[in-house]
Amino acid sequence: MTKSKKSEFRPNDYVVYPAHGVGQIVSIEEQDIAGISLELFVISFEKDKMTLRVPTHKATDIGMRSLSSPDVVSQAMKTLKGKAKVKRAMWSRRAQEYEQKINSGDLIAIAEVVRDLHRADDQREQSYSERQLYEAALERLTREVAAVSGGDELAAAKQVGEVLVGRAA
Repeated sequence: MTKSKKSEFRPNDYVVYPAHGVGQIVSIEEQDIAGISLELFVISFEKDKMTLRVPTHKATDIGMRSLSSPDVVSQAMKTLKGKAKVKRAMWSRRAQEYEQKINSGDLIAIAEVVRDLHRADDQREQSYSERQLYEAALERLTREVAAVSGGDELAAAKQVGEVLVGRAA
């Protein structure tokens, strides 16, 4: 591993880890694991009260990325405004696809899941598993929107909620 390929991530940066959403790099530390010295990002997920250590040379391979640009956030908001595209496949197959989209870390894909699983007040009730997926996607989306805008999660949740309610009207 050459020193010239230094990572684009630095301490105090907010990053998106595909399986966990938005976290903040607390530090970069050296650790000996099985006799091998590894350089690790220490990422804190404040909301989940979790700390994750990711080898610096593997970070981009596993899909860790910087926060989305404001352009991507506005594109995600446009996606939310669109008409829900619910396939006629079995629920287990659709649930698997939604799970993959959520864990991809791709903001647009997460917005698609929120759009497709959102229910207006006058629509039928969601099943438990549907609601779980919807809430997971919504939380990932609002966390990243909040981190990109520099605001708090409540404001981001309100913004996303307004977009979702606005499309139903």
